[in-house]
Amino acid sequence: MQARDQRTGTPGTRQPRPLPRAVRAEEAARAAARAPGGLSPADVTSLQRSAGNGAVARALDEQRHTHGPSCGHGESGGRAASGDRTGSGGRAGGSGPAVVQRRKPSQDAPKEHFAAKAQDHPEWPVFRGLMTAGGFPPDVVESAWQLLLGGVAEQERLNTGSADPSLDPAERRAYRASNTWYRELVDLVGDHLRITTPTMALWSGGFDVSVYAQSKGHTSLEFTRLGKVVDQLELHADWKLQAPLWNVLSRAFVERATGPVHVFLRAYSPDSVLIAQEIPQLRVIQKVNPAVTVLWHPLYTTADGRIREISEDLRLTDDAAYRSRDKCVALMYQYLLRFHDEKNSKASVAHKEMHELLAKNVNPKADAE
Repeated sequence: MQARDQRTGTPGTRQPRPLPRAVRAEEAARAAARAPGGLSPADVTSLQRSAGNGAVARALDEQRHTHGPSCGHGESGGRAASGDRTGSGGRAGGSGPAVVQRRKPSQDAPKEHFAAKAQDHPEWPVFRGLMTAGGFPPDVVESAWQLLLGGVAEQERLNTGSADPSLDPAERRAYRASNTWYRELVDLVGDHLRITTPTMALWSGGFDVSVYAQSKGHTSLEFTRLGKVVDQLELHADWKLQAPLWNVLSRAFVERATGPVHVFLRAYSPDSVLIAQEIPQLRVIQKVNPAVTVLWHPLYTTADGRIREISEDLRLTDDAAYRSRDKCVALMYQYLLRFHDEKNSKASVAHKEMHELLAKNVNPKADAE
C-alpha cells in the first residue's frame, strides 16, 4: 500500500517541509526591500500581517542600508560618513551616554518617532555604540533599533485608539498593552535580561532603590545587559509611548527568575508595576519552580539620603528581609507613622503616599492624625 501524505491525501507524494517562520520572515523582508520605489504603507501592512514586525524592521533596514567595510556585512559600497557619528556609545558631541534614567524624558527628547527613518533618530549613535560594545552583531542591532522605534509609533496609535468610548477601562488597558513591536524586541534580544548575580531584585519607590538593591548584590532590571542600554535612551518626549516598553521588559525579566527574588519597598501602591504586574507574574513562576522564593525588604530614607531597612522592632538596620508582603508593608507604615520627621524631604513622598492610601481606605488612624 502506498504511503499517503497526511496533509494532501495524495498517494505516494510528500510535500516539502515548510520553512521555519524566522527563515520565511527573513526571505519576505529581503523581497519587500527590493521592491521598486521602496515600501509603501500597504506593503508595510501586508508584510506585517504575513511575516511579523521583525520582518518589517529588517525590510526597512535593508532598504536604506548602504553596505561598506565598517558595517560588518562583508559587502562593498560606501557608508555615508555621517552614519558613524560615534562608535563608543557616547552622544553626538562627545558628552558621553545619558545618566541611567527610567523616568520621564527631558525637554530635549525628540518630538517625533522616526520609525521610517530610524538612523536619523538622535539616540541611534548611543544605542548602536552600547549594543556594539556589548557584542551584538550589526544586523541584530539594526533590527532591535527598528523594533524599538516601530514600537514607539505603534504605541502612539494604540494610545489614540484606546480613547474609544465603547471600551471599558479593562479593555482600554489591554488595548494599550498590545504593542507587538515591543514584544518582538524581547523575542529578539530578551535573553540579555538575565541576571548577572545569584539573586534577582524587584523594587518600588524611586530609581535609587534599584541602585541600592544592586549595591546589596542583587540584579534589578535596569542593571541587566539589555536594561542598561534601554535605560540610557530618550526615545520620545511623550513618556506614555515609552513606559509600556518597560512593562513588557519587566514582565520578561520576571519570567527569567530561577531562584530567590528580593523585593525592595520604599513606597507601596497597589497600582504600581511591582504590585499589579511583577508580583502576580512571579507567583505564577513560583508554582512552576519551587526554587523561586520571595523576600521583602521595607525601606526608609534618612535625611542624609541613606537608604536603611526596617527591623521587626522598628529600628533602622542594614538588612531586614521578610517572607510576607503584608508584614513588610506593615513595618514600613508603622515606622513612617511613628518616626518620620516631616523635615526629612528624602522620605516625604513615601510618607505622603502612605497617608493618601490609608485615607482612601478610611483608616481611623490616618484620619486622626
